[in-house]
Amino acid sequence: MNPETVIDAVSAVFMVTGALMSLGAAIGLLRFPDLMSRMHAATKPQVLGLFLLLAALGLQMRSWWVWPVLVVAWLFQLLTVPVSAHMVGRAGYRTKHLHPELLSSDELEAIVQQAAGQQAAKHGVDDDEAGR
Repeated sequence: MNPETVIDAVSAVFMVTGALMSLGAAIGLLRFPDLMSRMHAATKPQVLGLFLLLAALGLQMRSWWVWPVLVVAWLFQLLTVPVSAHMVGRAGYRTKHLHPELLSSDELEAIVQQAAGQQAAKHGVDDDEAGR
């Protein structure tokens, strides 16, 4: 077998798989019922799909100089996607854009209630006005 053929075959598999992962992320964004599920769909398969697509691109370019650029692009995504997902999830939780019945456990509820009580006490609001 010719090495060029093997590189083309691996590149094709990476490209198709990466495109399917990205398509799965897009479908999940449209079809999942709540913010937390959509956030998961937007982050997990998208990062892997992007990695596979960048690897396919690097294999097709057949040049060493393109790999550092692709690695930097992927590392930027790998570092920023979890942070953005955390911020979206936190904002969604605080604004009640979630379905509590879909959560298996809510580990943040006690902390939020405690913080709300401290905030109300700080401003001189009694428990009934604080929403308890």
